Amino acid sequence: MCGVIGIIYKNTKELGLAPVGGDLIKMLTALEHRGKDSTGVTISGLDTQEDYIIRCRVDNKKSSISDLLLQTISKLGAVIKYSSFEKGFGKICINYEGEISELANNITLIEEVKVDSIGTNSEIVKDIGNAASLNNSHLIRDIKGTHGIGHVRMATESKIDISHAHPFWAYPFPDISVVHNGQLTNYHTLRRKYQDMGYRFQTGNDSEIISVFLAERLASGLSLDKAINESLDVLDGTFTYLVSTADAIGYAKDRWSAKPLVIMETENRVAIASEETALRSVFEEEIDRFEPQEKECMTWLV
Repeated sequence: MCGVIGIIYKNTKELGLAPVGGDLIKMLTALEHRGKDSTGVTISGLDTQEDYIIRCRVDNKKSSISDLLLQTISKLGAVIKYSSFEKGFGKICINYEGEISELANNITLIEEVKVDSIGTNSEIVKDIGNAASLNNSHLIRDIKGTHGIGHVRMATESKIDISHAHPFWAYPFPDISVVHNGQLTNYHTLRRKYQDMGYRFQTGNDSEIISVFLAERLASGLSLDKAINESLDVLDGTFTYLVSTADAIGYAKDRWSAKPLVIMETENRVAIASEETALRSVFEEEIDRFEPQEKECMTWLV
């Protein structure tokens, strides 16, 4: 059993960036009974002046690794505008005109470095433990943006570590990530297909294939709405997932509607969660809720 959440603000162009990080922590805290093995968020619409934000993990037992990472990035022609490494977690902001796939591939050649995300206006932060622990370690409440998704995990198939925590970045596509509750039965078939196409996978978690599938369809020219619709016929198994891009979020439910999802929407924002209790943590006013049914999907733009 796991829990998924998402929130998007519709009026940030007029009112400014919203307390997305704080909202996500409130919602994840309300769902922590659904999983405490790991917790993570994607926050998008960040106020950044650089081309890309890299979120990664570095073996902090080897002080030279962070230097090697920065050297590797610089050798590819990137200009490093900011870098921070604390307790094994790294954040690097760069200006870069090259291919993201080349950047990501070169970084992952460093065995002691794991890339959690590369985005133009988004970052993934995930860790072992519950929402309070995530916030205490990474100050998630302080991060403002336009939208975000999150996940609490109770491990079933894959092991408990940060790499297998959600959200999953669609390597190497910037700003696309997924949180998922369920289990895909055709994961291995799809993984082999995308590996034959040249795509890389960083884990053995079935949820990662959803992010790569959606990113590939978006890269082919489909809209997010059409890509999600197509996933309903391609993915097999039980699933409810949320996807975040640079300017949108969306959801999809499988043909059996086996995993719960509840939505509340106002003029200013939309919140999505596995349980209503998470929605009530960010909506003080009384709002009607609705529950998507089988093979339903929807998207919202910032």
